[in-house]
Amino acid sequence: MSTSGGGGEPLGVVVVGTGFGCYTHVRALRHAGFEVRALVGRNPDKTAERARMFEVPRACPTLAEALALPGVDAVSVATPPHTHAELSLEAIAAGKHVLCEKPFARNTLEARGVLRSAQEAGIVHLLGTEFRYDAGQALLAHALRSNLVGAPRIATWIMHVPVLVDPHSVVPQWWADTSAGGGWLGAHGSQLIDQIRATLGDFAGVSASLAHVVERPMTADDGFVVHFRLQNGCVGMLQSTASDRGILVETRVTGSAGTAWIEGVGDKVRVADDSGVRTLAVPDELRSEPVPALPEGSVTTTYEQMTTFGVEYGPYTRLAAAFGDRIRGLPLTGPEPATFADGVAQMAVLDAIRHSAHRGGEWTKVEPTDLPG
Repeated sequence: MSTSGGGGEPLGVVVVGTGFGCYTHVRALRHAGFEVRALVGRNPDKTAERARMFEVPRACPTLAEALALPGVDAVSVATPPHTHAELSLEAIAAGKHVLCEKPFARNTLEARGVLRSAQEAGIVHLLGTEFRYDAGQALLAHALRSNLVGAPRIATWIMHVPVLVDPHSVVPQWWADTSAGGGWLGAHGSQLIDQIRATLGDFAGVSASLAHVVERPMTADDGFVVHFRLQNGCVGMLQSTASDRGILVETRVTGSAGTAWIEGVGDKVRVADDSGVRTLAVPDELRSEPVPALPEGSVTTTYEQMTTFGVEYGPYTRLAAAFGDRIRGLPLTGPEPATFADGVAQMAVLDAIRHSAHRGGEWTKVEPTDLPG
């Protein structure tokens, strides 16, 4: 594997993807001390322009060209889901460490193959589920691990937002195509699945529906409702849409001895039990930083606006820092980052949700993965 970043020298990384890859990966990795050596994109003109905007020294039309550059230790993949496996495998074959966006692959079988290759190569492999480092989510997970509410009984994860309420909203062709991993379930549901797994544990089964809230020419969903049961017996609901004309956010776990919840979107986590209601203190390592402004003219379409809320920047800088620490073999502080093993488990839940939805909500067992990270 590549080790040119050893001895305290900056680690070199290649970012694949000119959208979220620039808005978040380039900036977060740079903040974490990486040197972004090249930007890779399919459209040469767009890639060159984005490289100029985000001050990346090289623009490459292929990953192979970028991998041939000197001083490349890692690859960060921020492309459509149906391309994740191929690009990750190419980077792994070159001995590079990989940070890959979610959803991890097209299905569980493909995800298992990528994990196996990463393990055999001995490279560091992380999944881009940055909200493990969100202060609210991390504090909620800590509250559950610390047994502040007793045994978890009911879990509620709801998020309704208006980002796609306009039927004329412009989204990429792949995002509108369910066969390419598009839609709100893959985009946002994969994050929520990881949050539930990191907070409460693995899924046992699901009953699901996929929704088309706003009529538009796309086969992929813009909303979903999932009833689930976890392996520890906790039951819950996972619900979200990108096409609500208002905003609704609820993240709550009710346990045998109390309740813990996040107030809206933020770092305020409340716990209620026999002693009353209290707010958990936010540790310094999870406090939000000011989000730097994006280059002028870099955000134009509805989809680009959807991926640049700003809430992802702080958590992603912490994920990028964990990536660097893992590569250097340094001890980690804060939440445990998700690996490709978590990516396989995530895909098993997504596959079960889609299977259930296509069969009218039929209860579907989540395939156990039992894979080490």
